[in-house]
Amino acid sequence: MKFRISNKSFYNRHIDELKKYSKFEDTLHIVNSISQDKVNFDDCDSLIIDFKKNDINQIISLTKLYDRVILTDVIEVSNDIYNLFKVLKKIIKPNGKLIVSSINTKWSLVLKAIEFFKVKDSSGSFSYIHNKKIKNIANGVGFEYIKHTSRQFIPFRLLFFGTFLNKILESTLFFLNFGIKTYIVFKNKNPNKCESTKTIIIPAKNEEGNLEPLISRIPRIEKYEIIIACGQSIDKTLQIALKIKEKETFFNVKVIEQTKTGKANAVWESLDIASGDLIAILDADISVDPETIPDFFDIIDNNEADFVNGTRLIYAMEKGAMRFINLIGNRVFQGIIGFIIKENLTDSLCGTKVFKKSLILKLKWWQEEYKVFDPFGDFDLLFTAAFTGEKIIEYPVHYRSRVYGNTQISRFRDGFKLIKYLIKSYLIFNTSTR
Repeated sequence: MKFRISNKSFYNRHIDELKKYSKFEDTLHIVNSISQDKVNFDDCDSLIIDFKKNDINQIISLTKLYDRVILTDVIEVSNDIYNLFKVLKKIIKPNGKLIVSSINTKWSLVLKAIEFFKVKDSSGSFSYIHNKKIKNIANGVGFEYIKHTSRQFIPFRLLFFGTFLNKILESTLFFLNFGIKTYIVFKNKNPNKCESTKTIIIPAKNEEGNLEPLISRIPRIEKYEIIIACGQSIDKTLQIALKIKEKETFFNVKVIEQTKTGKANAVWESLDIASGDLIAILDADISVDPETIPDFFDIIDNNEADFVNGTRLIYAMEKGAMRFINLIGNRVFQGIIGFIIKENLTDSLCGTKVFKKSLILKLKWWQEEYKVFDPFGDFDLLFTAAFTGEKIIEYPVHYRSRVYGNTQISRFRDGFKLIKYLIKSYLIFNTSTR
């Protein structure tokens, strides 16, 4: 009796990896017919195609448009990838995503060897195609490359020992991109500018002297919804916010009182009532010029990004804007964060961020599924966007010193919470769930 490796764990982990891309959006999962018994995926529509016959008529006949399309064991058997991508582009909504899962070419000789010795079932006439070639073909059709990851060094359990060893290797060697399964995210970029409604969330605690100047400086070019989330203050922050709401005639101002404490909670409670297609977070301390908010919104409306993160570390800062120890901490943490989420960002702790409303459901899933606690709120937003395949870019801002009040951040208490958060997030981003 010959020993054979089961592919059950391999495909179970693959399905888990796909869930972060498909859970909250209208998704089509296209599977090669030889794999249909291995992939049971209930979160979205499925289409089984016999690619040996190069039969893409089933795709051509679709009339529905999808937010996301996922391919499993398709690229390896397609005889005309360029034409396949052209057809897929027609069924993906503007700014929708194409997720291409494929076999890492670094493993091609190993896989062929173990198939030759009949240790695993034959994959048939699979072609192992390098990610760079897949990117080039997709770019030629009009897809924009966003990011890629790889998973699974050890594709079987071996009485849980294989699972444990796989997690160790994934978490320590992920930067080598040596996982057997690769996942590439492309965006079907929309050439037409969007006209989105906008919401600005302003967390405010002990900001009595800043609120009126801040609101007065927001450009009156669109009728933004503005939500001022007031924390329990020792000054008249709430009264000033209510006064602004009563007097303001251009913007639609809403005022809420936080039921809990902290900036993150102020943002979460505001998101529950935000109505805009795009949502901005703007700190009340006027450390970032409110005049730049339209630029953040324009980047997304022009389809250049799904998430825009402000960065304070490009231009010179005003004297006193950031304490030296905070500046050092920001740079150290940012290096760690970029390493974790594979995004080339310079300042993840900048309070000014703009994103699509569709991120909210994904955010809640991230918090509930992985039980992570972010003391600031910035990381949950940024990490959710990176984890679910959104395109993130930075917008440089000038960082000003406070005119009124003091910083609300505890350097050491919040820093220790952040370290715990980053360790847990590191494992989430860089290991399989099974």
